[in-house]
Amino acid sequence: MSKKFYIICSSIIILGIAIGIFYLQVLRPGAQDLPEDIVMETAFGEKYDFEDKPKKARLVEFMYTNCPDVCPVTSLEMSHLKNELEKDGVFGEDIEFITVTIDPERDTEEVMKDYAERFEVESDEEGWYFLRGSEENTEKLADSLDFLYRDPGSGEIIHATDVYFMDEDDHLLEKFTMGESFDRDRVYERIIRTVK
Repeated sequence: MSKKFYIICSSIIILGIAIGIFYLQVLRPGAQDLPEDIVMETAFGEKYDFEDKPKKARLVEFMYTNCPDVCPVTSLEMSHLKNELEKDGVFGEDIEFITVTIDPERDTEEVMKDYAERFEVESDEEGWYFLRGSEENTEKLADSLDFLYRDPGSGEIIHATDVYFMDEDDHLLEKFTMGESFDRDRVYERIIRTVK
């Protein structure tokens, strides 16, 4: 077999891998949508109906209030991001944030309200919704975005570390990493590019 043959075969394999990565990172996420048959409760006692939402882009975060690391760091970064988007006049109008607890049993309405207020959110009218739902609805929402989590019984829930950016039709556009790796500038630019 010639050297040329091996080079061609190697090139085909590399191209196949590149196409696979492109599909998984760029094309496949767009196939994920938010389910519409879910109703949750906000931290301020209102209903949030996933079927009856205004057409807006959304940044979706899953968390639990006793999380010792990535969850509060991500919420803090989202709080800073909210301030930047408010200055641009798009937050609440073109983009809203959704933070969903994956521990609805312990994260009661009162606990969720305290958590929201830590990030200077004092009502649903601000455009950042802190939600809790039944275990079934929480799992259904998480499953729709392939967000994996489980409670091993220790009080610390093991969970994925993605934040999801959805377009106004609830199609997934991009995933961002939670915690210290949350690139606020990149998320900001992606939101602005989408809503303007």
